[in-house]
Amino acid sequence: MIRVLLVDDQPLIRSGFRALLDLEDDIEVVAEAADGLEGLALAKEQLPDVALIDIQMPVVDGIEATRRIAADPALARVHVVMLTNYGMDQYVLDALRAGAAGFLVKDIVPEDLLHAVRVAARGDALLAPEITRRLIDRYVTQPPSPRVGNGLEELTGREREAVALAAQGLSNDEIAERLVISPLTAKTHINRAMTKLHARDRAQLVVLAYESGLVTPRTS
Repeated sequence: MIRVLLVDDQPLIRSGFRALLDLEDDIEVVAEAADGLEGLALAKEQLPDVALIDIQMPVVDGIEATRRIAADPALARVHVVMLTNYGMDQYVLDALRAGAAGFLVKDIVPEDLLHAVRVAARGDALLAPEITRRLIDRYVTQPPSPRVGNGLEELTGREREAVALAAQGLSNDEIAERLVISPLTAKTHINRAMTKLHARDRAQLVVLAYESGLVTPRTS
């Protein structure tokens, strides 16, 4: 059973999401919160698998709430998917940097929301192709300065290749096919790269790949 926490200051949004999620046999909404501070308290109390968190909320906003969840070792298994009415690139980047596993707009179709919850619960990144494209577009116009001492020198050649492909939005199976290795080996390369780069999850690994200079729009 996938345990879900809803955090949104709009009661209608919360009730709509709850009604949809509670229809699924493998998903249970365990709590609701109207602001980020209440959401943090409930995350610690309920330890959900997935927290669906709105970005713009009173008291504590969604990005700060996500940042605090990601920084708390006791909440390491809580995967945050951010919700917003907006699709601005800066929100996407801020959400992923804060530790979100994914980013969704509120007009998402029901099937995609259910898929997002299940993907996040598995610990995988929820980076839709359009989100990946926008991240790449942003780095085309504003390429980041590579950071020093970020662990890149510890990556093997195969790990670098796997990260580069993950930054394109490829799954482990797709990476395995591209590199002619087994899916298990592809997953191992990604997990080891996450450890070496201190990435909380796959979404942060993709952001780090671009920000570090390991991957650029030209090479990806």
